[in-house]
Amino acid sequence: MFHAGCGRESELLVKQENNDTLKQLGVNVAIIFLLGGVVGISSGLLGLMLGGVEKLMLGYVEGPANPGPYQVASWRRIVSVVGGSVFAALVWWLLRTKTTKVPSVKQAVSGEQMPLWQTAAHVLLQIIIVGSGSSIGREVAPREFGAMLGQRFSQFVHAIDEKQRTTVVAVSAAAGLAGVYNAPLAGTFFALEILLCDISVETVILALGTSSVSAYVASSIREHGTFYGMEAMGGSVTPSWTLMVFAVIVGVTCGIAGLLFRKGSQWAESSKPKKAGILWMMPLTALVTGIVAIWLPQVMGNGRSMAQYAFSVTSEQAAAVVPMLLALLVSKAVLTLATIRSGASGGVLQPGIAIGAVLGALLGILWLVCSPSDTIASCALVGASALLAASQQAPLMAMCLVMELTRAPMEFFVPVAVGVAVSTLISKGFGGFLSRSERKKESAVV
Repeated sequence: MFHAGCGRESELLVKQENNDTLKQLGVNVAIIFLLGGVVGISSGLLGLMLGGVEKLMLGYVEGPANPGPYQVASWRRIVSVVGGSVFAALVWWLLRTKTTKVPSVKQAVSGEQMPLWQTAAHVLLQIIIVGSGSSIGREVAPREFGAMLGQRFSQFVHAIDEKQRTTVVAVSAAAGLAGVYNAPLAGTFFALEILLCDISVETVILALGTSSVSAYVASSIREHGTFYGMEAMGGSVTPSWTLMVFAVIVGVTCGIAGLLFRKGSQWAESSKPKKAGILWMMPLTALVTGIVAIWLPQVMGNGRSMAQYAFSVTSEQAAAVVPMLLALLVSKAVLTLATIRSGASGGVLQPGIAIGAVLGALLGILWLVCSPSDTIASCALVGASALLAASQQAPLMAMCLVMELTRAPMEFFVPVAVGVAVSTLISKGFGGFLSRSERKKESAVV
């Protein structure tokens, strides 16, 4: 009797484990295909909205053949960016002072609830200011909307426990990034490196699956060509050994520059106006952006046109474009930080790519003296990846995002990886040194 009872209990236990396994499999399939598909739809629609705002405000829609508002009249650039900022500043002031605050994606992953209509309004405002010309990235909007959808999905599916809910919110936010840029690998590593800091079989499967489905669905809604044209690289598909040496040099430079950009964006985020200051700071920053855009239209928006300018420089143009590249480098960094400081919400991934591409191109022009066989475009490619990796402390995400956006030949993963590794190491090392120095100063004051 005793053995028979034990046998039945064992059978019931195995049956229960099998049922739990099947249930978990069903939940994971739903996360990948259902949630990934819904996030992809939202990302695709946000992309269409960005084009609509650009068409309405500036009279053009960005694309590979027309990455910036070059043909837009100067007065319209100013009116567009100021008008979009005045509207967004007013609505943000009301949202932040009269309603429930919208948490960041990281806070949402940690469990803070994202309110429905406030998050939707917050997301749409980001698209409006980027489309009207403010110097800030657009990638936070789809990530926030994806995180909100992930939270609602987790609440609806009761089989998802508290631990898995964190993973679901993270991978759905990352799927928003993947969808808006058609970059599933970047979305995957964004979830693993930045949001979860966890690499397990389950998290990799869920992150890769949702990001891939989201990217596919979003691309079917809004056609995705190559985000950045790399024609200036010519027909070369094999990086030279000299480019590997250059990758180390640019890695050191971009590591320091990326750390400064990261510190600057953290300062700008923490120094945002808490009350009515946003009502005058955002329009004033937008006015400055519009005035600078009279001569440098590339500074407007998320940085696509600026990065494309750097990727398009040829050796014949090298000497002539140095002043322009220097002006763009300083202007984009200052205006992006000023836009965040004024109270705007948005991302720094695309501005980081733009700044890194220009810095890489400038160093590449000098490098041509030593190695004329390398192209400025390939140097800009390494620079964009290296600075993004340093500023985000996410080497795999940065490398994959830039390579997916440019569709550069696979062979260039090697010099890009070298530049990314060096820049991340430099940024992390100097960042730790600065943090220790700050703690010593605080201790001395206390």
